[in-house]
Amino acid sequence: MSAPPLIVLGVRRSGTTLLRVMLDRHSELAVPDESYFLPQLDARHGKQVDVEEFLDDLNRIPTIREWEIDLSSVGFRIGRGATLGEAVSAVYEEYAAARGKQRWGDKTPMYMQHLRMLERLFPDARFVHLIRDGRDTALSFLSMPRGVVTETWAHPKTVADFACQWQTEVVDARELGRRVGDRDVEVRYEEVVGDPERELRRICAFAGLDYEPRMLGYADEVDVSQKPHQQSLKKPPTPGLRDWRTAMGADDVIAFEQVAGKVLDELGYDVANRRFASAPSARGRARLSRYRAVTAAWRLAARALQRSPAWRRRHPRLV
Repeated sequence: MSAPPLIVLGVRRSGTTLLRVMLDRHSELAVPDESYFLPQLDARHGKQVDVEEFLDDLNRIPTIREWEIDLSSVGFRIGRGATLGEAVSAVYEEYAAARGKQRWGDKTPMYMQHLRMLERLFPDARFVHLIRDGRDTALSFLSMPRGVVTETWAHPKTVADFACQWQTEVVDARELGRRVGDRDVEVRYEEVVGDPERELRRICAFAGLDYEPRMLGYADEVDVSQKPHQQSLKKPPTPGLRDWRTAMGADDVIAFEQVAGKVLDELGYDVANRRFASAPSARGRARLSRYRAVTAAWRLAARALQRSPAWRRRHPRLV
């Protein structure tokens, strides 16, 4: 499989699951649900992998079992002297091949905090950066049931907390886009739900795929029985599911825009408090600094734990 992977980027609750479901219906492209395991494998393996150790680690990751991956077939796909990126690609290739697909993709919002890793592992990847108005995204995220969010350390509890995450991740992903040039395309959630065929045609052209009408026929087939926060997938693309203008209080609008008003304005979204359209407020800057410090410390601690010999004791073999 020589075609480059297609990686969907986006802040949580930006519509990335909707886009994943539509893309996964393409006859040539397999895009699984969130993988989560890339930072663990990246911490545990060098530039070149020992195949036996790599497969042993895979055999300790629940997602691999959920995907019904044949590890022996993955091993056959990994060539002598393979890089970590090539070994990981073999996992996705096996997932795609088992579903009769020629290409693979990924959609894991957590990786918005690991963009340099994605660049390094997959140097030919194509990136689709899905952006949604951060205030609507905040409303959606903060209404999610407890227990759904995996990263409890980063679970924003207020609109201002979420604004820090949205602002940081959107800016970082746009910087990635500038670095990789024509291997990146920005897509707006509002346009995807407003005219899904047009936007899917644009994404397919970017990825080198033919548009297929079946990509829009997901609503009657997608299974969300175990995912109460994804019930809107049972409907066709629907504009206006969230509207901060009517659903967000004035104080929360100010709190969000104090942090991210400048980025909202740069993206062309209306900013209710124009004094924040040129730069974050002093309070917003303080919040951003604190958020970045906490997330950087968490990533360092997580990487140290993942490298530890105790990792395998905490993750027993699954089969």
